[in-house]
Amino acid sequence: MGFLSHLLYPWGLLLQIFAIVHFIRRRPDLYWIFIILFLGPLGAAIYILIEVIPDAGLLSQSFKVFPRRKRIQELEAMVRDNPSSGNYEELGNLYMDNGRFQPARVAFDKSIAVDADTLDPFYRRGVCALMLGDATAALPDLERVVAKESDYDFHRAAGLLAHAYAQTGQKEKAAALFRQVTGASTSSETYLNFAAMLAAQGRTAEAREWAQKVLDKKPNMPAYLRRRERPWFRSARDILKKLPA
Repeated sequence: MGFLSHLLYPWGLLLQIFAIVHFIRRRPDLYWIFIILFLGPLGAAIYILIEVIPDAGLLSQSFKVFPRRKRIQELEAMVRDNPSSGNYEELGNLYMDNGRFQPARVAFDKSIAVDADTLDPFYRRGVCALMLGDATAALPDLERVVAKESDYDFHRAAGLLAHAYAQTGQKEKAAALFRQVTGASTSSETYLNFAAMLAAQGRTAEAREWAQKVLDKKPNMPAYLRRRERPWFRSARDILKKLPA
Protein backbone atom coordinates (compact mmCIF):
# COMPACT_ATOMS: atom_id res chain seq x y z
CA MET A 1 0.00 0.00 0.00
CA GLY A 2 2.89 2.33 0.85
CA PHE A 3 4.52 1.59 -2.52
CA LEU A 4 1.23 2.40 -4.28
CA SER A 5 0.92 5.70 -2.40
CA HIS A 6 4.51 6.61 -3.28
CA LEU A 7 3.94 5.69 -6.92
CA LEU A 8 0.82 7.84 -7.21
CA TYR A 9 2.19 10.84 -5.28
CA PRO A 10 1.07 13.63 -5.51
CA TRP A 11 -2.03 12.51 -7.44
CA GLY A 12 -3.00 9.99 -4.77
CA LEU A 13 -2.86 12.72 -2.13
CA LEU A 14 -5.05 14.98 -4.25
CA LEU A 15 -7.48 12.10 -4.70
CA GLN A 16 -7.69 11.68 -0.92
CA ILE A 17 -8.18 15.41 -0.37
CA PHE A 18 -10.99 15.46 -2.94
CA ALA A 19 -12.65 12.45 -1.29
CA ILE A 20 -12.37 13.99 2.19
CA VAL A 21 -13.84 17.32 1.03
CA HIS A 22 -16.75 15.49 -0.60
CA PHE A 23 -17.24 13.43 2.57
CA ILE A 24 -17.39 16.58 4.73
CA ARG A 25 -19.89 18.24 2.40
CA ARG A 26 -22.16 15.27 1.76
CA ARG A 27 -21.71 13.44 5.08
CA PRO A 28 -22.37 9.84 4.00
CA ASP A 29 -21.87 6.86 6.36
CA LEU A 30 -19.05 7.42 8.85
CA TYR A 31 -17.09 4.31 7.89
CA TRP A 32 -16.10 5.95 4.60
CA ILE A 33 -13.70 8.34 6.31
CA PHE A 34 -11.75 5.38 7.71
CA ILE A 35 -11.62 3.77 4.28
CA ILE A 36 -10.30 7.00 2.75
CA LEU A 37 -7.71 7.56 5.48
CA PHE A 38 -6.44 4.05 6.07
CA LEU A 39 -6.52 2.69 2.51
CA GLY A 40 -5.03 5.85 1.04
CA PRO A 41 -5.50 6.50 -2.69
CA LEU A 42 -7.12 3.10 -3.15
CA GLY A 43 -9.70 3.90 -0.47
CA ALA A 44 -10.29 7.33 -2.01
CA ALA A 45 -10.79 5.73 -5.43
CA ILE A 46 -13.30 3.24 -4.00
CA TYR A 47 -15.15 6.07 -2.25
CA ILE A 48 -15.29 8.14 -5.46
CA LEU A 49 -16.55 5.15 -7.44
CA ILE A 50 -19.33 4.29 -4.98
CA GLU A 51 -20.30 7.67 -3.54
CA VAL A 52 -19.10 10.55 -5.73
CA ILE A 53 -19.98 9.30 -9.19
CA PRO A 54 -23.58 8.36 -8.27
CA ASP A 55 -23.82 11.78 -6.59
CA ALA A 56 -23.21 13.42 -9.95
CA GLY A 57 -26.94 13.37 -10.65
CA LEU A 58 -27.56 15.49 -7.58
CA LEU A 59 -24.58 17.74 -8.17
CA SER A 60 -25.73 18.39 -11.73
CA GLN A 61 -28.61 20.38 -10.27
CA SER A 62 -26.09 23.09 -9.37
CA PHE A 63 -25.32 23.59 -13.06
CA LYS A 64 -28.91 24.73 -13.55
CA VAL A 65 -28.24 27.81 -11.42
CA PHE A 66 -26.97 29.94 -14.30
CA PRO A 67 -29.85 29.23 -16.73
CA ARG A 68 -32.23 29.84 -13.83
CA ARG A 69 -30.66 33.20 -13.08
CA LYS A 70 -30.97 34.16 -16.74
CA ARG A 71 -34.64 33.16 -16.77
CA ILE A 72 -35.23 35.15 -13.57
CA GLN A 73 -33.78 38.24 -15.23
CA GLU A 74 -35.98 37.68 -18.26
CA LEU A 75 -39.11 37.32 -16.15
CA GLU A 76 -38.26 40.35 -14.00
CA ALA A 77 -38.21 42.35 -17.24
CA MET A 78 -41.33 40.64 -18.63
CA VAL A 79 -43.58 41.34 -15.65
CA ARG A 80 -43.04 45.06 -16.10
CA ASP A 81 -44.71 44.85 -19.51
CA ASN A 82 -46.90 41.78 -18.98
CA PRO A 83 -47.77 41.38 -15.27
CA SER A 84 -49.72 38.17 -15.84
CA SER A 85 -50.45 35.65 -13.11
CA GLY A 86 -48.45 32.98 -14.94
CA ASN A 87 -45.35 35.15 -15.26
CA TYR A 88 -45.41 36.06 -11.57
CA GLU A 89 -46.01 32.43 -10.61
CA GLU A 90 -43.05 31.21 -12.67
CA LEU A 91 -40.89 33.96 -11.21
CA GLY A 92 -41.92 32.96 -7.70
CA ASN A 93 -41.08 29.31 -8.41
CA LEU A 94 -37.61 30.26 -9.65
CA TYR A 95 -36.98 32.46 -6.62
CA MET A 96 -37.96 29.51 -4.40
CA ASP A 97 -35.57 27.21 -6.26
CA ASN A 98 -32.81 29.71 -5.44
CA GLY A 99 -33.82 29.87 -1.78
CA ARG A 100 -35.01 33.49 -2.09
CA PHE A 101 -38.24 33.09 -0.16
CA GLN A 102 -39.07 36.74 0.48
CA PRO A 103 -39.10 37.85 -3.19
CA ALA A 104 -40.84 34.56 -4.04
CA ARG A 105 -43.55 35.40 -1.52
CA VAL A 106 -44.02 38.84 -3.10
CA ALA A 107 -44.22 37.28 -6.57
CA PHE A 108 -46.94 34.87 -5.43
CA ASP A 109 -48.81 37.79 -3.82
CA LYS A 110 -48.89 39.46 -7.22
CA SER A 111 -49.83 36.24 -9.03
CA ILE A 112 -52.78 35.72 -6.68
CA ALA A 113 -53.86 39.36 -7.01
CA VAL A 114 -54.22 38.84 -10.78
CA ASP A 115 -55.78 35.34 -10.65
CA ALA A 116 -56.84 33.57 -7.46
CA ASP A 117 -58.34 30.50 -9.13
CA THR A 118 -55.40 28.08 -8.88
CA LEU A 119 -54.08 26.47 -5.70
CA ASP A 120 -50.36 26.32 -6.39
CA PRO A 121 -49.54 30.02 -5.78
CA PHE A 122 -51.38 29.83 -2.43
CA TYR A 123 -49.52 26.66 -1.51
CA ARG A 124 -46.13 28.06 -2.45
CA ARG A 125 -46.81 31.37 -0.73
CA GLY A 126 -47.64 29.41 2.42
CA VAL A 127 -44.42 27.43 2.13
CA CYS A 128 -42.45 30.66 1.73
CA ALA A 129 -44.09 32.12 4.82
CA LEU A 130 -43.14 29.01 6.82
CA MET A 131 -39.57 29.14 5.57
CA LEU A 132 -39.42 32.78 6.65
CA GLY A 133 -40.67 31.89 10.14
CA ASP A 134 -44.11 33.42 9.64
CA ALA A 135 -46.36 30.46 10.47
CA THR A 136 -49.33 32.71 11.21
CA ALA A 137 -49.35 34.02 7.64
CA ALA A 138 -48.84 30.51 6.26
CA LEU A 139 -51.99 29.15 7.92
CA PRO A 140 -54.75 30.59 5.69
CA ASP A 141 -52.92 29.63 2.50
CA LEU A 142 -52.22 26.07 3.60
CA GLU A 143 -55.72 25.66 5.04
CA ARG A 144 -57.19 26.78 1.72
CA VAL A 145 -55.12 24.24 -0.19
CA VAL A 146 -55.76 21.30 2.15
CA ALA A 147 -59.49 22.05 2.34
CA LYS A 148 -59.73 21.68 -1.45
CA GLU A 149 -57.18 18.87 -1.92
CA SER A 150 -56.20 17.03 1.23
CA ASP A 151 -53.40 15.11 -0.49
CA TYR A 152 -51.92 18.11 -2.31
CA ASP A 153 -48.25 17.66 -3.22
CA PHE A 154 -48.27 14.04 -2.01
CA HIS A 155 -49.66 15.12 1.42
CA ARG A 156 -46.85 17.65 1.99
CA ALA A 157 -49.33 20.53 2.15
CA ALA A 158 -51.19 18.83 5.02
CA GLY A 159 -47.91 18.00 6.75
CA LEU A 160 -46.81 21.62 6.57
CA LEU A 161 -50.22 22.77 7.78
CA ALA A 162 -49.79 20.53 10.84
CA HIS A 163 -46.37 22.09 11.37
CA ALA A 164 -47.88 25.59 11.09
CA TYR A 165 -50.50 24.67 13.68
CA ALA A 166 -47.71 23.49 15.99
CA GLN A 167 -45.75 26.70 15.40
CA THR A 168 -48.77 28.83 16.31
CA GLY A 169 -49.57 26.94 19.51
CA GLN A 170 -52.53 24.93 18.18
CA LYS A 171 -51.17 21.67 19.55
CA GLU A 172 -54.35 19.58 19.42
CA LYS A 173 -55.03 20.49 15.79
CA ALA A 174 -51.40 19.84 14.96
CA ALA A 175 -51.31 16.44 16.65
CA ALA A 176 -54.53 15.28 14.98
CA LEU A 177 -53.34 16.37 11.53
CA PHE A 178 -49.86 14.91 12.03
CA ARG A 179 -51.45 11.55 12.92
CA GLN A 180 -53.62 11.73 9.82
CA VAL A 181 -50.76 12.66 7.46
CA THR A 182 -48.29 10.12 8.83
CA GLY A 183 -50.91 7.45 8.25
CA ALA A 184 -50.87 8.25 4.54
CA SER A 185 -47.31 9.47 3.94
CA THR A 186 -43.79 8.44 4.97
CA SER A 187 -42.32 11.90 4.41
CA SER A 188 -39.20 12.41 6.53
CA GLU A 189 -39.98 16.12 6.74
CA THR A 190 -43.37 15.41 8.32
CA TYR A 191 -41.94 12.80 10.70
CA LEU A 192 -39.28 15.23 11.94
CA ASN A 193 -41.67 18.17 12.30
CA PHE A 194 -43.91 15.88 14.36
CA ALA A 195 -40.91 14.79 16.43
CA ALA A 196 -39.93 18.42 17.04
CA MET A 197 -43.42 19.26 18.29
CA LEU A 198 -43.47 16.26 20.62
CA ALA A 199 -40.01 17.12 21.94
CA ALA A 200 -41.13 20.70 22.66
CA GLN A 201 -44.02 19.25 24.70
CA GLY A 202 -41.65 17.08 26.72
CA ARG A 203 -42.97 13.87 25.13
CA THR A 204 -39.47 12.54 24.69
CA ALA A 205 -40.19 8.88 24.04
CA GLU A 206 -42.66 9.67 21.25
CA ALA A 207 -40.33 12.27 19.75
CA ARG A 208 -37.50 9.73 19.65
CA GLU A 209 -39.82 7.19 18.05
CA TRP A 210 -40.70 9.49 15.14
CA ALA A 211 -37.10 10.61 14.63
CA GLN A 212 -35.99 6.97 14.64
CA LYS A 213 -38.61 6.15 11.98
CA VAL A 214 -36.68 8.38 9.58
CA LEU A 215 -33.47 6.42 10.16
CA ASP A 216 -35.31 3.10 9.99
CA LYS A 217 -36.24 3.82 6.37
CA LYS A 218 -32.60 4.06 5.31
CA PRO A 219 -31.64 0.34 4.96
CA ASN A 220 -34.47 -0.38 2.51
CA MET A 221 -33.97 2.69 0.36
CA PRO A 222 -32.26 2.56 -3.03
CA ALA A 223 -28.91 4.36 -3.04
CA TYR A 224 -30.13 7.41 -4.96
CA LEU A 225 -32.90 8.01 -2.42
CA ARG A 226 -30.51 7.61 0.51
CA ARG A 227 -28.36 10.35 -0.99
CA ARG A 228 -31.37 12.65 -1.38
CA GLU A 229 -32.52 11.95 2.18
CA ARG A 230 -29.15 12.63 3.84
CA PRO A 231 -30.18 16.04 5.23
CA TRP A 232 -33.20 14.40 6.90
CA PHE A 233 -31.04 11.58 8.29
CA ARG A 234 -28.71 14.19 9.80
CA SER A 235 -31.65 16.07 11.32
CA ALA A 236 -33.01 12.83 12.78
CA ARG A 237 -29.65 12.00 14.36
CA ASP A 238 -29.40 15.53 15.76
CA ILE A 239 -32.83 15.21 17.39
CA LEU A 240 -31.93 11.84 18.89
CA LYS A 241 -28.66 13.23 20.27
CA LYS A 242 -30.47 16.09 22.00
CA LEU A 243 -33.18 13.93 23.56
CA PRO A 244 -32.44 11.77 26.61
CA ALA A 245 -32.74 8.06 25.91
